[in-house]
Amino acid sequence: MAADENKVPDSSAGAVVPSDEELIARVRGEDFGAFEELVNRYQDKVYRLALRFVRTESEAKEVVQDTLLTVWRKLDSFKGDALFSSWLYRVTANAALMRLRSQRRHAEISTEDLEPSVLERTPQYGQIHAPGDNWSRRPDEQLQSERLKAEIQRAVDALPEIYRTVFLIRDVDGHSTEETAEILGVSVPTVKTRLHRARLALRETIGSHFDGVPASHP
Repeated sequence: MAADENKVPDSSAGAVVPSDEELIARVRGEDFGAFEELVNRYQDKVYRLALRFVRTESEAKEVVQDTLLTVWRKLDSFKGDALFSSWLYRVTANAALMRLRSQRRHAEISTEDLEPSVLERTPQYGQIHAPGDNWSRRPDEQLQSERLKAEIQRAVDALPEIYRTVFLIRDVDGHSTEETAEILGVSVPTVKTRLHRARLALRETIGSHFDGVPASHP
């Protein structure tokens, strides 16, 4: 496809917005203006994903800075066999995980971002049943209680990193299964398997919380 076909008209200025590919080529030529344009295009999404992992604004900003520095230094390692945005989100997730590892703590999520039914949806595997009563069918007031939020928080913190990362990107940040696979550089079946195990572990933990039964671990 010709480069012109990738350009998007800017109706506000009557100009043509360069494609990611064009900006990347210019950045590789050490055009810092092109890099700033890429940053402006994606910085909000990068910040949002970073915040999913580290949960504080100050640390999310640090992750964004780490991400941008990595992109500037290692853009040549981007081969163009995936979308630039997917590669960028992978760099962001890795930067966030490195920060969490260095601080020896796990990712935390905002449970307000989760729909009550998120742990009940497993289309590729069918219905998952938690121990005892199905917590996800309890009244909305209970689902939104501070007690449940804290329990979900602990359950997510306890997930192995590979499951927690898929859960954060797929279910919390809202990427599709295919996008998540591309971001993480793994296959779609791998994403489905890890997501299934993450949801199952979370449902078991939360179900056990209400039933008073010790939770099993993945």
